[in-house]
Amino acid sequence: MSKSIPYRPKMTEKIIGGTLTLIALFFNLYPEGLDYIGVPKEQRFIWSIIFRVIFIIGFLRVVFPHILRLLGLHRHYTIKKFDFKEKKALIITSSANEHFGTTKKTGVWTSELTSPYFAFLDSGIKVDIASIKGGEIPLEPVSTWWLFRSNEDERFLYDTELQQKIKTSLKIDDLDFTDYDLLFLSGGWGAAYDLGFSDILGEKISKAYQNDKIIGAVCHGPLGFLKAKKEDGSPLLENLKVTGVTDKQLKELGIDMFPLTGINVIKKTPHHPERELKKAGALFESKKGLRDYLATHVVRDKNIVTGQNQNSGNETAEKMMSILEEKGKN
Repeated sequence: MSKSIPYRPKMTEKIIGGTLTLIALFFNLYPEGLDYIGVPKEQRFIWSIIFRVIFIIGFLRVVFPHILRLLGLHRHYTIKKFDFKEKKALIITSSANEHFGTTKKTGVWTSELTSPYFAFLDSGIKVDIASIKGGEIPLEPVSTWWLFRSNEDERFLYDTELQQKIKTSLKIDDLDFTDYDLLFLSGGWGAAYDLGFSDILGEKISKAYQNDKIIGAVCHGPLGFLKAKKEDGSPLLENLKVTGVTDKQLKELGIDMFPLTGINVIKKTPHHPERELKKAGALFESKKGLRDYLATHVVRDKNIVTGQNQNSGNETAEKMMSILEEKGKN
């Protein structure tokens, strides 16, 4: 397994961690219990500190991720069962690995790749993965932290085939998008640096759209539509109902904008989906949450399905496959 891929704790470790957390909680609530296990009074203070530390670590490691799920981060979504044969999907990602003018790493938000990948794969679809430049796809470091990983991210850590596909992604220049039934544009902050600036991506998305292909995108992924055109030469986004990551969510995460010729800053990106999509004539919609990064929203307009953020990957993939199923019945 690649050193860049974070370690996934085994179930036994989770059980041990949960048990230690409960024991630590007990002794924090009932310190007199230390007497029953024979802790001398002069050592009680030290042991109470130890149990507090164990509880805090255990809470953050075992309990807090579940609280985030309940609040909306990667909330469980059950995908309808599909059984497709001889169908192909292409997941397209950014190749950008650094914030402009800095050495701060960025890339694809992991769940925005893993969610559609496993949704398609489990439905019998052959899945290829491509990026703007080809080769190894950079993953947004924060998105691989245990605290923010989705169920699909956990599965990815044991899937050597997907790991290899991410290391050796195809280059979009070498592909004919019309060879695929489904096209999915993953997001992440890296996408703000190249998806909306790629003429080749715009041309290939245009051709796919004009050939009645089903196209999906989440979070920053819809930026890949910016250079796409309809058959009459008008912008693909003109009067198209879409969603994507909101300005509010980016503000909540401390992300701002800057021109490509801008100064050396860390948390600023050249494209913000909400404002860029609106500027291109799209009919942008979204949902609010306690924080927007805990919300989710999916929009379908004809053959195009878009999801608001990292929480929307599974539903977006499902709606794309529902369209594919509809087409098969017609």
